[in-house]
Amino acid sequence: MEDHVRALSSVLETADDAAILLTHGHADHAAAAVPLAAATGAPVWGPEGLDGVDHVLQDGDSIETDHGALVACHTPGHTIDHLVYHWPERKALFAGDLVLGVGDTTWVAEYPGCVADYLRSIDRVRAIELSVIYPTHGPPLTDPDTALDRFEAHRRARIRQAADAMSEHPEADIDELVDIVYGGSVPSAMKGAARMSLGALVEYVRGAGE
Repeated sequence: MEDHVRALSSVLETADDAAILLTHGHADHAAAAVPLAAATGAPVWGPEGLDGVDHVLQDGDSIETDHGALVACHTPGHTIDHLVYHWPERKALFAGDLVLGVGDTTWVAEYPGCVADYLRSIDRVRAIELSVIYPTHGPPLTDPDTALDRFEAHRRARIRQAADAMSEHPEADIDELVDIVYGGSVPSAMKGAARMSLGALVEYVRGAGE
């Protein structure tokens, strides 16, 4: 991380003004914010409750830049406080972990109601006129509608899998459902994550996440 902070600090040496924007608090997104702020003097903007945030952003808040405004949009699901940043001037979206640049899924299992929130967040972003999505992980998504459809389709397919397993095995507990849904192929190191992910789907099917 020190090399990363040094590289960013070097880039910002000639900037007249700078700010650090956070989408959420996971370490791969936010851990460098405090040392980068200390090295550059740049304030940190982001969701409430994150370490080092100087300016709390609410849904709809606008951040002015020399290339147009960025509008914070609350898109819970991956985390409860997740923000994306809409760049209207370029019809672009900085998506954090709402979607990734590769594949068709992201982590949605962190809190009660996260699956329902995630689907609503996908719908919200779909309503924005976009020509490109910049995810944090992976390359830009130049066909936003197709990408959003792909991530929603994957989540709904998983919901159907969970619903079918619950219907066919009404007495199964969550560990048994993990084996049923994933075919017993989950490595032991990943079993905890699979259990959390499926637990979120089970909650959604039962209606607790709606």
